[in-house]
Amino acid sequence: MNEHDRVKYLRIAMVLVGVVFIFGIWPLTILWPSGWSWHTGGRSNYLEMILGIYATLGVFLVMASRDPLANRSLIWFTVWSSVVHGVIMGAQALT
Repeated sequence: MNEHDRVKYLRIAMVLVGVVFIFGIWPLTILWPSGWSWHTGGRSNYLEMILGIYATLGVFLVMASRDPLANRSLIWFTVWSSVVHGVIMGAQALT
């Protein structure tokens, strides 16, 4: 795969992840509350804060997809923060 194709697929991935962060997490809290909403009904300040953070990150990913090579730090922040988040949640699920 050449450099042009890799950048093209990176752009597509950034847009898809960005759109999921913007529009996809909130519906998951309704469809699968025990896995996504972390509370039992009613309003959750924590959930609203997390949705706001992920939606903001999603907007910036979509914007950065125009020139991914100039936005590597945002890409790596998204990757590594998601890995750390997953490891912490996995450890918490096991305990």
